[in-house]
Amino acid sequence: MSFPRTLAELRRSTFSEELLSARRVRDELRENLISRLRSAGDAPIFPGIVGYDDTVVPQIVNAILSRHHFILLGLRGQAKSRILRCLTGLLDSHMPYIAGCEIHDNPYAPICRRCRELVSRCGDATEIAYLTPEERYVEKLATPDVTIADLIGDLDPIKAARGGHELANELTVHYGLLPRANRGIFAVNELPDLAGKIQVGLFNIMQEGDVQIKGYPVRLRLDVALVFSANPEDYTARGKIITPLKDRIGSEIRTHYPATVDEGIAITAQEAWAARNGTRLVIPKYLREVIERIAFAARDDKKIDRRSGVSQRLPISCLENVISNAERRALRHDEKVVVPRIGDVYSALPAITGKLELEYEGEMKGADHVSRELIRTAIAKSYEQHFGGANMQQVVQWFELGGEIQIPDNAAAAEILQSLRNIQGLLDKLTRVNVGPKDSAEAQVSAAEFILEGLHAQKRIGRSEERVFTAGEKAPRIAEKPFEREEGPYRPRRPLN
Repeated sequence: MSFPRTLAELRRSTFSEELLSARRVRDELRENLISRLRSAGDAPIFPGIVGYDDTVVPQIVNAILSRHHFILLGLRGQAKSRILRCLTGLLDSHMPYIAGCEIHDNPYAPICRRCRELVSRCGDATEIAYLTPEERYVEKLATPDVTIADLIGDLDPIKAARGGHELANELTVHYGLLPRANRGIFAVNELPDLAGKIQVGLFNIMQEGDVQIKGYPVRLRLDVALVFSANPEDYTARGKIITPLKDRIGSEIRTHYPATVDEGIAITAQEAWAARNGTRLVIPKYLREVIERIAFAARDDKKIDRRSGVSQRLPISCLENVISNAERRALRHDEKVVVPRIGDVYSALPAITGKLELEYEGEMKGADHVSRELIRTAIAKSYEQHFGGANMQQVVQWFELGGEIQIPDNAAAAEILQSLRNIQGLLDKLTRVNVGPKDSAEAQVSAAEFILEGLHAQKRIGRSEERVFTAGEKAPRIAEKPFEREEGPYRPRRPLN
């Protein structure tokens, strides 16, 4: 499709003067959203955003329909930046502007001096260029060293020298990020990190719709939709959003972590790098559940700082490490299919420990210890879901009679399967996770190990750090005479009078 390349051609096209001059960016977002709501049916408004259909997305839709500037407020790893970048899907496919303009001036109503002079000189022959939706999105990560010059602009002595202009001339202006986002979306991530005196620079654009650069008497009437993200923890840890700016933000929308394990699994499956080259990969559902429940358990654990949150990046990184460990084992033993095991989850500790902000009690125990506890908790819950009603007494009794088995995470599946066949009744239970005797050795070993790890998590059998499964520790015998603890050694309880 060819587009008009001069102002004269533009006047004769569908890009009418009335449309481009009267329709602001927030009007454009609103109209395109209305069109999508009417025609989309059950299709998602923001593709790739999982778990927000009944909570966050309706609030964002309301904010856009209200033509609000808005902020997404939530803990780390809640897809705030992803949502802001999805807003480009509500912009027109092409937007005309005067070619070469730094602030993408409207061809019918230019606001910068350079474009006004160009239109005056060239008239209908003025060249027209076009922006895609992605080019109309400008994002800035707020940091304490951001200046007004970065955000709004400043005078440029080099421009003045090269053009032979006085510094007071409007043509010497160097535009900041906000003017360069003109006729588009300007996003500020981690808004509280922006110094208070810099946040003041956003007042005019949000209320009056214009900005003033340095000491120039010229005000630029920009057309920008402003969106922000922030972490509630940052309000006190590193900075805050000043009250007058909060007052100018139309809608404050709270994000959240996945409400269910299935939602978390869907997000992790979407984001994790699992499509590896080489051997075929099969990830059992119970293993995905275990990995996801690690994050759920961490968010409820008192040894972990809840104000900091536990990012969805934890299960994503963990799954990637689990796959890599299983891939390494398959390559070593020339296995035809890669099937991760529970042991691979323990090998993925480096993907877990760095994502936990520990409280004092957690710091005393150490990140490795806390992470292992979380894995055991996740295994116990997943095991209960799949094998809660199963009779495992025969398996437990095999260990109580002196049986033991070692399942190293780097051992070949065929070798381990031969040993697992010695455990009476174990392989018969695999059908509960849809694994049968005709399935691959890798799948059978993975499911059998899940059962053994589940029994260990429930403290029905024991396991050493070398992954040797044995009988569980017996409960201590009750002493014939009760004892009580005093300051010194144990002493017999005094008889009652």
